[in-house]
Amino acid sequence: MKKKYQIKGMTCEGCRSGVENILNAIPDVTSAKVNLENNEAVIAFKKQLNIEVFKKAVPDKYTITEKEFDNNNLSVISDHLTKDKSELQQLYPLFLIFGYITIASVLLNYNPWRTDDFMLDFMGLFYVVFSFFKLLDLKGFPESFRMYDPVAKVLPTYGLVYPFIEVGLGLMFLMRFKINIALGVTILVLGVTTIGVTKALIDKKSIQCACLGTALKLPMTKATFIENTIMLVMAIWMFIKIYS
Repeated sequence: MKKKYQIKGMTCEGCRSGVENILNAIPDVTSAKVNLENNEAVIAFKKQLNIEVFKKAVPDKYTITEKEFDNNNLSVISDHLTKDKSELQQLYPLFLIFGYITIASVLLNYNPWRTDDFMLDFMGLFYVVFSFFKLLDLKGFPESFRMYDPVAKVLPTYGLVYPFIEVGLGLMFLMRFKINIALGVTILVLGVTTIGVTKALIDKKSIQCACLGTALKLPMTKATFIENTIMLVMAIWMFIKIYS
């Protein structure tokens, strides 16, 4: 079952993504698509939900009202709300950034080849680049991040400081400063986030990935899990090597 709602109070893309993530996190909601331009949302759910459920879920600054919904026009509305993109096309920015980071790390260490330095440069560039996109919308990022990160759900302030943690870790790796501490924090931080990503994938929640902030709309997919896993494997490998 799907219904159409009007949501007032959204002023930016961060608001839109935040409301969409909140709606998607509601039990029995299978998908929610929010359109900022029209201040509308199309919500699909397993069973009929009272509008009061949505009103209680979204922050007080937003008002949500039910609109008449013509099921015959469902496909038209869905196409209007979201572009018909394949998963590969949606993840193209993520793959492109990963490619640039990988190539840059290889060029920095290819002659002579230094595997350890390659991994340190990769992790450093990863953090610096990804934190840049998060800082573009520091208000919207925490809303998206808390949809799947266990710590951000309990401690909202964590979402605000997380981009700065990434900046610090990135500089530590690139400057080869206190590498053991940077690796330990990376294992802890990404380990927790990966648990949240895994749970979101298992629950098949249709939420936005906050790895590149809210500037780029990326769906939560296996690619997000792989991205975190690559960083975790590198960090664990280097950490073991330092203390072995």
